[in-house]
Amino acid sequence: MDFTDHITPDHEAMIARQAIFFTATAASEGRINLSPKGLADTFKVLGPSRVAYLDLGGSGNETHAHLAADGRITIMMCNFEQPALILRLYGRGKPVLPQDAEWAELAGHFTLLPGTRQIFDIAVESVQTSCGWGVPIMQIDKERETLVKYHAQADPAKWEAKLAGRTRSIDGLPTRATDRYIAGE
Repeated sequence: MDFTDHITPDHEAMIARQAIFFTATAASEGRINLSPKGLADTFKVLGPSRVAYLDLGGSGNETHAHLAADGRITIMMCNFEQPALILRLYGRGKPVLPQDAEWAELAGHFTLLPGTRQIFDIAVESVQTSCGWGVPIMQIDKERETLVKYHAQADPAKWEAKLAGRTRSIDGLPTRATDRYIAGE
């Protein structure tokens, strides 16, 4: 197991090859949230101590609530091919919504997808790698297109109204809703 205080070029290369990553967040009380994330080009290394990922509307908004309450986040990537490797990014993050001043700068790093809700901006405090020898070797068959198709077919007004009503996490923590439907680029 190795720790560094920044993302190295080798870390960045490993991150770029991953089709899936996992996020873990928690507030001081309540559930710990662990979420799988995918979709091509939705995770970006912005510098040795900064990453961001694009988030589409989904079943909940726990990551947003936890980051607003506490800020801590762990991102884990597992290399399911060779060489075996697990990489964790520990840091502090914040949700950036289209109505926020930071949106234009962050959004410029991504191809916005239908249903984009927010971008999570994460200051990386430390990076840990470990062997990953217990993780199976697997291949990605293809991406699921369901989430993007769902959002692409949405009525913008109904989509915005639905998300505007989601202002609490499962544990009752507050979240902020996006102020607009993004059709994608």
